[in-house]
Amino acid sequence: MSRFKSSAAAAAPRVMPSTRPADLSPAPVPAKGKGESAGFDLLDAKLRVHAKLIDELDLSALEKLDDDTMRQRVRGIISEIIRKEEMALSSVEEVSFADAVMDEMTGLGPIEPLLKDDSIADILINGYNQVYIERNGELQLAPVRFADNDHLLRIVQRIVSAVGRRVDESQPLVDARLLDGSRVNAAIAPIAIDGPLVSIRKFSKSPLTMDKLVGFGAIPGPVAEFILGAVKCKASTVISGGTGSGKTTLLNALSSAISPKERMITIEDAAELQLQQPHVARMETRPPNIEGKGEIRQRELVKNALRMRPDRVILGEVRGEEAFDMLQAMNTGHEGSMATIHANNPRDAITRLEQMVMMGGMKISEEAIRGQIASAVNFIVQATRLSDGSRKVVSIAEITGMEGSIIQIQEIFKFERSGTSEDGKVIGKFVATGLRPKFLDEMERRGVHMPAGMFDPATVF
Repeated sequence: MSRFKSSAAAAAPRVMPSTRPADLSPAPVPAKGKGESAGFDLLDAKLRVHAKLIDELDLSALEKLDDDTMRQRVRGIISEIIRKEEMALSSVEEVSFADAVMDEMTGLGPIEPLLKDDSIADILINGYNQVYIERNGELQLAPVRFADNDHLLRIVQRIVSAVGRRVDESQPLVDARLLDGSRVNAAIAPIAIDGPLVSIRKFSKSPLTMDKLVGFGAIPGPVAEFILGAVKCKASTVISGGTGSGKTTLLNALSSAISPKERMITIEDAAELQLQQPHVARMETRPPNIEGKGEIRQRELVKNALRMRPDRVILGEVRGEEAFDMLQAMNTGHEGSMATIHANNPRDAITRLEQMVMMGGMKISEEAIRGQIASAVNFIVQATRLSDGSRKVVSIAEITGMEGSIIQIQEIFKFERSGTSEDGKVIGKFVATGLRPKFLDEMERRGVHMPAGMFDPATVF
């Protein structure tokens, strides 16, 4: 029996959170404190006070002051704003409120409240006066702004310098992360025409488990049980999908099936994986320095990882010639390794792997590359973001080998879309295709047993 709960509600399409927020429901309204008026909203008040501070303060000069002097000056201005706004706050609440606004100023400025809101999945900044957020799969204009593009640029510099990276005219593009692991991409002038462009993909404070994904309706319980069993039995797995489809979420959730006795090494451009085992060694790439030297790419990290006695190598995302080294690892005693890849379906994922191996410039035939892929990868799990904003696993396909010069792939489970409800929700069902996985024999030998009827074509999850 599956350890996941099965219910009619689980079959209905729901929003699958991205890898970042654990819950995409609207944020709760803060509780009213003593002295607060019935219509007082703490978050809204912070945003308004912060906007007025931006208008009244010379932020570049303020950042040069010591912390005590800065807090004293800001508290005085905040007290004046509170009186002008006629906010019903006691003296104790006023001090607490001023400290909260101050913390936001010394953090990441106007977007600090957005980062603390667990209902927000993405923060998209298009210049100093336009900030969008994604909530429940929909983009909304946020009621925040920066003083000017210089203010926004200082916040970007604060983010990237904290993780040892830089962004300037000579290197106007940067990938970085916040201290909580949230992924940040920034582009500044001369690349960005109308001011700095910043994209923040937020992280959940508590990693999403497969149980939660089943509860969200992102994947049926029996199907989740099967793919977890395959990962436990060291099936090498590639998770495919488009941007924001939930690939990293799925990779984190699948990692729960890996034994805590195994040593894992993760390799990423910007560290964001939240694996759930005790023995995880994490590495991330390094961009070139100001002289254009010292760059360390994913390929060098993969090669080095193989010298570090890993049981499994986990690549956050395969993007280039490191694909060849990943396949070599999977074929030489590191089975059970995993990676994500951008592709629209499992067959496209295979084609992209071929193309990325060719990017390495090695003299190797297409047939030899395909042979490497066919012997290295067992399963491709396809994740998709549907038109209603929900994220769902839509296919689990198995690579079964080669027939001539063609890689053979068979779909084991798939999501069949049947329509759209009046409120725009996608309607569909997850079904078995009727094909028995070739890897099932290995799972049986390792003591992982699946119900015989789950692969029956009449089975609907």
